[in-house]
Amino acid sequence: MQWNRRDFVQAMMGAPFALTLSLAQSKQLVAGESSVEGISIPEIQSGEDLFAYIERIKGAFDPTLYRQILGAANEFKEGDQMVGVAAVDEPSRNNARTLIERTRIQDLNAHPVFEDELHQMIVLGQSPDASVRAAKMTVGELKQLLLTENEATIKSVSSGLSSDVIGCVVKLMSQRELITVGAKVFNTLPGSQIGAKGYLGARLQPNSPTDNLDDIFWQVLDGWSYAVGDVLLGTNPVSSEPESVKAVELVLHDLLVTFDLEDVMPHCVLSHIDVQAEVERQSPGSTALWFQSIAGSDDANKTFDISLKKMRDYARSRTGKYGLYFETGQGADFTNGHSHSFDMVLHESRKYGFARVLTQDVAAAQQAAGKTPAPWVHLNDVAGFIGPEVFRTREQLVRCCLEDIVMGKLHGLTIGLDVCSTLHMDVSLEDLDWCLDQIMPANPAYLMALPTKIDPMLGYLTTGFQDHVRVREKFSTRVNDAMWAFFQKLGVIDAGGKPTKHFGDPVWVYLQYRRKKGDTRSDEAILKAGRQQIAEIRNRGVFIAEGFGQKPSELDPALKIEIDQIYQDAKKSIWAELSPEFVASVPSVLPVKTRSNDRLDYILHPTTGEQLSSDSQTSIRQLRNRYAGKFNVQVVISDGLNALSIMDEGQLEPFLKELRSELQILGYEPAEQNIVVQSGRVRAGYRIGEQLFGGLSGNRAILHIIGERPGTGHHTFSVYMTSPPGSVWGQAGQVDHNITRVVSGIAVSALKPTKAAQDTARILQQMNLG
Repeated sequence: MQWNRRDFVQAMMGAPFALTLSLAQSKQLVAGESSVEGISIPEIQSGEDLFAYIERIKGAFDPTLYRQILGAANEFKEGDQMVGVAAVDEPSRNNARTLIERTRIQDLNAHPVFEDELHQMIVLGQSPDASVRAAKMTVGELKQLLLTENEATIKSVSSGLSSDVIGCVVKLMSQRELITVGAKVFNTLPGSQIGAKGYLGARLQPNSPTDNLDDIFWQVLDGWSYAVGDVLLGTNPVSSEPESVKAVELVLHDLLVTFDLEDVMPHCVLSHIDVQAEVERQSPGSTALWFQSIAGSDDANKTFDISLKKMRDYARSRTGKYGLYFETGQGADFTNGHSHSFDMVLHESRKYGFARVLTQDVAAAQQAAGKTPAPWVHLNDVAGFIGPEVFRTREQLVRCCLEDIVMGKLHGLTIGLDVCSTLHMDVSLEDLDWCLDQIMPANPAYLMALPTKIDPMLGYLTTGFQDHVRVREKFSTRVNDAMWAFFQKLGVIDAGGKPTKHFGDPVWVYLQYRRKKGDTRSDEAILKAGRQQIAEIRNRGVFIAEGFGQKPSELDPALKIEIDQIYQDAKKSIWAELSPEFVASVPSVLPVKTRSNDRLDYILHPTTGEQLSSDSQTSIRQLRNRYAGKFNVQVVISDGLNALSIMDEGQLEPFLKELRSELQILGYEPAEQNIVVQSGRVRAGYRIGEQLFGGLSGNRAILHIIGERPGTGHHTFSVYMTSPPGSVWGQAGQVDHNITRVVSGIAVSALKPTKAAQDTARILQQMNLG
């Protein structure tokens, strides 16, 4: 299974998370035991370091206590609490920090927080000379060096620091101290100012809920009309089929070639790296920068269908101008069942260690090809992308971003941010402005950029074009020089950097594009055609920003009203539940429930939505007995995070009708019964499959229809397709996202239900044919 960012996010947001702890088991325990509520470190002795404390408490080194103390040093986040390593109170947190502060770096290096192949790879990526210089220092002394010394001195040491040590030192820093370090360490992409002091770049993120090429094309023009978009044209695809990915790659490539920008910035479709490699094989030159999400352990990387060897092989093949692009985020590892009982900061730091080695591999490949090593490799941290089970508040979002900026920079990376929020977190549209103001003094290399704060496909909150304008005004940041010159040539800003009459006018940019293409029509005809295309895009529910409010950094008032309405609708969708009347109306329905007590329990404690209630398990067993092995496809329907998408007229009914027709044409035996799950997440479907199909012969499929994350402006659902043999279903917990395919964005206003049903049947057939 090749997961792209959209697949992973939908699974994480619609799925329960593989956590082993329940809030019902909460209790306060002394460090050395596990607790969701927290770790207590009531007292430490004078001069005692981390390992002396463990020796005194346990009589010998104890890895569980070690990880608990490291986690307890973090600022509080719900994700650490769920793993069982968060401090129970502030005194315990301060004691954990003091123990780490007194500990020598060489002693931390001698006790890796988690040993796997990734750890060994990270060690190999450290500079031996710098490692020797740092070894005798304590973590507290390292912190003082970072706060007081200049950039050159910091880099002479940081290249020799392990990811564990880098993760530990940020735990000791206040937000002001993190900003101090972030503001004096810079790693600039070669031949550019991206990542340089005083510069803030933008990854244009022209996403479409249907991979519509016009949606994508016009969002790029839209960003450039606001003088935004100098780092990357990077689209998150709905489909990871190579043909679809290639079509998007070629649109992005065409824009850069037409405006002579292909040597200034790259393009990228954020599908799985295997798919990008296949697209390049089929159509040489169609791809530029290659993307991949990465994780902080070998097991977690398997979720993305990658291995260290695969990634190093790809890195060693990147000998051109553009190398690799990574995305990470605190919480992604534990939410996918790979916490290994250590905290989110250390997981995140290990991802940066992974990226550091891959950057070195790209440089070595360039040198071996006879070129000057100049690896164009960067990473962005998607902070706040998963939900309140990782952290809930705007203050925590800021803390996460600052930690990650510093860890990325100390690893020698060019690091950007997706300062974002899911719609079921306690972070509003206005809160994101406040967060940016707190984060910007730490100098991230770049931010995301969309027409508005709401992504029309992924359905989350992030930075809009005019947020970049506001930040440029407030913090006097600059855009990569070559792109700034392009924006001036384009005529959206003048020689003094001020907006012109064409600022915020994507139709004007379209006119320039058409002229570059040799279009000889009159200006009026081209502009009219451009306005018609924008109208069609808006009719599909995709945002295009034009103009501004009272000042260039403000949205047009009419668009702001529309965005506020979508935001409010999203909140309504999240809290909606399947009505009894609707459930009763589903043909041949078998209603079941999960262990979520209510909607709040479902939102805040995702694990409750993965397991069926006892009564519902009995119902499924009885259904299995009635089936007697006859059927090989079972339809499951869950509310997910958007029950309205399931209940809206014209959505579920035509999908089911067309799906059953297509399945029967292909020779499948779909069960007549439709299982409807109240408070269901994706893994609830896996549990149903285990009970229905475990031990039966042949491939057996669960087609799980589930409400998607709201906030896209559409009420969309997805269908998750899982079809292993009955022998695999018979192994509890064996079936997971890595063998699942997804069709997403299904709605009357997005991917039409009948078309989605046809795609579902086709993909299921491909899965079963291998």
